[in-house]
Amino acid sequence: MQCERIDRETLYRGRVVDVWRDTVRIRADGESRESRYDVVHHPGASAVVPLFSDGTVALIHQYRYPVGDTIWEIPAGTLDGGESYEACAARELEEEAGCRAGRWTHLTTFYTTPGFCDEELRVFLAEDLTECQPANEEDEHLEVVRVPIGDALAWAASGKIRDAKTLLGLFAARDYLAGAGGWR
Repeated sequence: MQCERIDRETLYRGRVVDVWRDTVRIRADGESRESRYDVVHHPGASAVVPLFSDGTVALIHQYRYPVGDTIWEIPAGTLDGGESYEACAARELEEEAGCRAGRWTHLTTFYTTPGFCDEELRVFLAEDLTECQPANEEDEHLEVVRVPIGDALAWAASGKIRDAKTLLGLFAARDYLAGAGGWR
């Protein structure tokens, strides 16, 4: 299949996302047709599973207006213009969890909602942590809680954690740690 964009209309420009209406020409099985797609453009994001030497992870308990609830998440944030995924992860770890990492491992990369959004999110494991002063943004009202990683995984399995990046990050960390010399 081949897909060629032939037109883009910007429907909305926002602080974090833009919304485009793209007209595309799709060629498949010798046929050609035009289609329209509404696309939420997001610059990308990073998320971090902060693992302390005592086997705890830092989770963020934060109110999220779009879902009308306070939820559990791993530290995460949107790329700032031209910032690398790694730099974003380090910045968010420091800002939200008040930590710096001595060792970083890329765990996974995924598209959050590819049916309508182009956001790519990369998840990292942060280890060899040292604490520093957090620098939350003005619109962030959050609590940082250290939880044994086994408990965090149980919360994920039970539905207490419902955030997709957090679920994927915790399960990817578990699998990575199991393959890197044993579960802690």
